[in-house]
Amino acid sequence: MKKILFLSLSLLAATLVTAQVKPFRFAQLTDIHLNPNGEGPTKALMASIDQINQTDSIDFVLVTGDLTEQGDTRMMRQVKACLDHLNRPYHVCMGNHETTWSESGCTGYSRIFGPEYYSFEYGGVLFLLFNTGPLLKMAYGHVSPFVTTWATKELQAHRNMPAIVVTHYPLMEGDVDNWYDVTDALRRPGNVRLFIGGHYHALRLLRYDGMPGILMRSNLPDEDKKPGYGIYEVNGNEIRAYVQRVGEEKQFVQSYTMQQPDYDPNGKAEKYPDYSDNEHFPQVREQWTAQAGAAIYSSPSVEKKRVFVGDDEGRVQAFSLRDGKKLWEFSAKARVVGGPTASCGIVVFGSADSKIYALDAVNGKLRWTLKASQPVLGAVSIDGGTAYVGASDSTFRAIDIRTGRLVWAYKGLRGYVMTKPLVTHDKVIFGAWDNTLYCLRRADGQELWRWTGGLSRMHFSPAQVWPVTSNGCVFIVDPQRAMTAIDLETGETRWRTFQSKVRESLGLSADGQRLYAKTMQDSIVCFAAQGDAPRQLWATDAGIGYEHAPCMLPERDGIVFGSTNDGVSFALEGKTGRLLWRHKTGNSLMNTLVPLGKRRLLFSNTEGNVGLLTY
Repeated sequence: MKKILFLSLSLLAATLVTAQVKPFRFAQLTDIHLNPNGEGPTKALMASIDQINQTDSIDFVLVTGDLTEQGDTRMMRQVKACLDHLNRPYHVCMGNHETTWSESGCTGYSRIFGPEYYSFEYGGVLFLLFNTGPLLKMAYGHVSPFVTTWATKELQAHRNMPAIVVTHYPLMEGDVDNWYDVTDALRRPGNVRLFIGGHYHALRLLRYDGMPGILMRSNLPDEDKKPGYGIYEVNGNEIRAYVQRVGEEKQFVQSYTMQQPDYDPNGKAEKYPDYSDNEHFPQVREQWTAQAGAAIYSSPSVEKKRVFVGDDEGRVQAFSLRDGKKLWEFSAKARVVGGPTASCGIVVFGSADSKIYALDAVNGKLRWTLKASQPVLGAVSIDGGTAYVGASDSTFRAIDIRTGRLVWAYKGLRGYVMTKPLVTHDKVIFGAWDNTLYCLRRADGQELWRWTGGLSRMHFSPAQVWPVTSNGCVFIVDPQRAMTAIDLETGETRWRTFQSKVRESLGLSADGQRLYAKTMQDSIVCFAAQGDAPRQLWATDAGIGYEHAPCMLPERDGIVFGSTNDGVSFALEGKTGRLLWRHKTGNSLMNTLVPLGKRRLLFSNTEGNVGLLTY
């Protein structure tokens, strides 16, 4: 009897909810990829917009990410100018091309299109749109914990309203590193009926840990040279999804219930990360771990007994090296991407709010600021009391860290800077997102040489790698999957090899004799740093799987350390490549590790954790 009553009440509740849903239709445009080097994507978008405008009873349009090819502000403004031709409202969600490549640190997107996460209601249905990253690094997507908390609260506050969740990436393993946290959280209110996304450039019908999802085809022309988009028809009983090619009739794809959820709201993710490495290598311990409260995109910096990190909320925080206790916090006005660097009791960092800051390392008090005209995303190098940092305003700066006085500024960049500069006794070397490695004279910032190596695509730039130097050469790796030796004095290429298909992770042994690099599938390789031709010394299967995170490979006390895009740190013997250990601290991107000696290692990750490993 009780079971019958429960079922009757459930059916009554479902009827009341769906009765409030008014029939409506909306379109979905995704993976537009407007490109400054070709008119094809723009023509495809305008053809779709023209057809949507001529279609009766389309109430609004969802635009689900990858608006541009390069994530630049100019092209995002062009996308908006095109979308403004729609004769009905539209709602935009970020894609990875707006987050991975962005000279504004994604602040340009917010200025043009609005918040990175938000909700709206239409016809009795709640829509949630949020960013799935990754931010400014090649990595898996990641949903910030505070966004998951926000989305869960929105669902709970509208528990009697069916909901549609809109993202760019699918919330699945291999796409979003913390998918399990997100699906576990969003299933429990029980009112999500469908996830809508893009990214794959092809129609996919999926299940996110049991919850239904659809990825729509790209707006770009298909194999028949036809642009296309999605159409959805909503009523109290179902959502009907269609694919619409320009100039043709729409094709039915799938229907989804608007009534009771067709998944178990009390269920769990089908899979969780594997932490068995920590059992296999028990000598590695987390001495302490502290939570910054937001994603961290850069390595920690340490001076004396303090550890400094910057985060996605624009905060720089100091923690005790001994026990991880928080010591102080300072807030800039936008995210800190390159991270802080500490020297001589001063912490220097740039922010996406277009300022460079210096803080007192002891108490976090502001010492000075220097204004740039665009966001400052580059990591800071400090040497001899001078900070060196690149920004997105085509300028690289040298600044006196004690006074904030600008020592010199080089204004010849053609792309924005994210990397940590290499400072030698008389040179400063760094890459930018313009296919170029720059070498400036340290004394006055005069350009000594540029290297492009014939790179033709912005995405092949040596912009993430931290260059290293030894034996009269500068060494880099780049996304074209090559390692290159460049003459330090002339900028001429000495050798370039695709042998191991390395990507953006590089390190140098303490004695300057060995180069370490990470490939995209399991292997760490070692090359000789001397000679006029590439010479591989060893290669080790480190058991890290598919890997594309740009994390450098520092060496200390004969051990080379590396990290991955799914929370793993590892150590190899520098001379032989023998694997010493692996340890998993989470499931998101680990930034470049900071070895301290005495078997201690600092880490930070995009889950917002900073901590100290002992091994």
